[in-house]
Amino acid sequence: MSLEQGMGAVLRSQEYESLLDAAETYREALVIRLCADVGLRPAELTRLTIDDIEQVRIDPPRYLVRVPSDDGGRDRTAYLPTRVERELRRYARSNGLSTNERVFSVTTRRLQMLVSDVAERASELFNDPGLADLSTSDLRQYFAHTALVEHDVNPRVVKTAGGWRSFEALESYLPEPTDTEIVDAFDAVERPSGPGHDRSGGQSGPVIGDDSVIRLLLAASDRYALLRLDSDGYVERWNRSAAAMFGYRAGEIVGTHVSTFYPDAAVEDGAPERALSTAIEESGTETEGWRVHKDGSQFRATEVISPLRDDQGRHRGFAVFVRDVTVAHEELATAREKREELDRLYAVARRHRDVTHALLDSTDHEEIETSTCTALTDGTAYEFAWIDRATMSDHRREWRASSGLEPDAVERVLPEKWDNEPATGPDGADSATAAQAGDRTVLVATDVTASLEDDTFEGAVARVPLAYGDTVYGLLSVATERPGAFDDDERAWLSTIGRHVGYAIAAIRRRNLLLSDRVTELEVACRDERSFFVDASQRLDCRFELDSLVPIDESTQLYYVRLEGASPADVFELAEDDPGIEDCRLVETDEDGWRIEFVIDGSCPIVTLTEYGVTVREAVFEDGTGTITGDCAVDADIRTILDGLRSVFPDSELVGKRETERTVQTAREFREGLEDRLTDRQEAALRAAYFGGYYDWPRESTAEEVADAMGVSSPTLHNHLRKGQHELLRTFLDDPDG
Repeated sequence: MSLEQGMGAVLRSQEYESLLDAAETYREALVIRLCADVGLRPAELTRLTIDDIEQVRIDPPRYLVRVPSDDGGRDRTAYLPTRVERELRRYARSNGLSTNERVFSVTTRRLQMLVSDVAERASELFNDPGLADLSTSDLRQYFAHTALVEHDVNPRVVKTAGGWRSFEALESYLPEPTDTEIVDAFDAVERPSGPGHDRSGGQSGPVIGDDSVIRLLLAASDRYALLRLDSDGYVERWNRSAAAMFGYRAGEIVGTHVSTFYPDAAVEDGAPERALSTAIEESGTETEGWRVHKDGSQFRATEVISPLRDDQGRHRGFAVFVRDVTVAHEELATAREKREELDRLYAVARRHRDVTHALLDSTDHEEIETSTCTALTDGTAYEFAWIDRATMSDHRREWRASSGLEPDAVERVLPEKWDNEPATGPDGADSATAAQAGDRTVLVATDVTASLEDDTFEGAVARVPLAYGDTVYGLLSVATERPGAFDDDERAWLSTIGRHVGYAIAAIRRRNLLLSDRVTELEVACRDERSFFVDASQRLDCRFELDSLVPIDESTQLYYVRLEGASPADVFELAEDDPGIEDCRLVETDEDGWRIEFVIDGSCPIVTLTEYGVTVREAVFEDGTGTITGDCAVDADIRTILDGLRSVFPDSELVGKRETERTVQTAREFREGLEDRLTDRQEAALRAAYFGGYYDWPRESTAEEVADAMGVSSPTLHNHLRKGQHELLRTFLDDPDG
């Protein structure tokens, strides 16, 4: 129903935006805006040109549009919003229109149909059947309602700009005035005559007094209140702003002491009386604190108290201005909490960085442990840190390094139970033993309380294994009193720290071995059935001898093993039931036995020794016993190596050890040994292929070209090359004396 008919629901802002969103062309959107934002009729749009636009103000720019009449009479004037003026000119430019050409060279009916099409499209897009019947008249209704109600534009101005002939069409869009609006409108009638109010002369217009300004400010928001107290602090005057803020009616609160608005704790502390006394002594005071609504709920407020005096300077009471700052207080508290959280995260990140630097500077296993604990506690992130190692043989712990507390005090900080259900090892072993056996969970215990010599610890403890591959060198524990410690991100970070320390320990042990002129030769016997090769040699009465071990990644290795005394099929059948063996295959068969390849993703005594810095040179598994021989650095801690091996394979022991000189082979000796293994034709074929570019990429010579140069056939060349390459690799990968 149109506005001229004086009834019907008015288009809402959200529906208007939906209509604009449904417009598929620039012209559709522009027509809708000219009807809804300017109030033009479709017939007026068909006569509109750019020349009808007139700029009436420069800074800021403002525009009117002189709407042409249809009978040659007087044009009417409408207001043209700046954004619509820009869109109108852009549309004219993009379509190559001159300033005196009609912007929409179509019929009135076509523009009405255009709006109807957009309305139906919007109804389907936004599933709103009410949009389907919208017309250009509804858009002019929207223009009138927005101007009159939302923007409070003078009705006479709206009537003129919209081209209505009477006020009757606009009356239905003017809301009925409330009691407050009636009183405020005639408030000036009650004021006494005086400066600014003289109706017979003086100032030409009304002047707003200070009391009116204050009243307008208080009415603008329910977060401000002004009240008056008598000289003893009792409420004397109460207005709507105070009633809106505190919830009391004037009859309920007048004559009540100001302490009514304070929490009980503040009243007991004497805060209200202290604020009034300070206001008198210092001619005003400003405080911030909690105040109480009538329903008992509290809010944060700033309070300005100013003493009131008469002409003789005698104290007559107080003016109290209250501002509700709860939102700002909550935002500030949230910002502070966020900053504290960021500070805690930054403190943890700095510990991570310092641990990394400490690992780079450490030179041995013990120094790594000590420097890690020191770096973790050198700040506010953690109060205590310690590293322990455990053995499976006697279930005892050794505290190797600690920071922030003495090693003998660690037992008092250790929790009796972990929150995240610690894994248990074989035979019900405790969590430390379980971690050494391969469980990599970061354990956390909250609400830990411990009595120490100088203080009481109340906080949380986390524990993470120091691991490399399948070897766990020890357990790192950290304790902190930080609230909310050890969330998922921090646990992931601690897990990374555990891996970094494990990598550093393995790297230093290997480096020390490489740099040693003398080595300690170890012979270790392992009879633990946890090892597949120990168990298989016992059950099948066979013999395994390690040819080579090739690491694939951190936890997966390729084993090349010589098998004697049992068929590969029997070994493969046992391997299928072992979760640590991913795959196995037969590589070679000869008169003495078989060579088998195993893909193992799990622990093995050979790998464990390797990860403790031992270079394994020989390993034989026979009759349920694995005999492993290897070298380690002279200054290596043999006890630590054996404890690490026993933590995974308890039934292991050191059979013997001795110091020997490291055998060093010079490049010349390596070359002479290789020449002894190659025939003349093999060496000639390798040289011709190498210097002829056969091994380059892309190849400079093909095999046929090299064969022609040597005067041999291509199969003969390939035979010499393959045998020569085999000897070269065997010399490099096998023992030089083998």
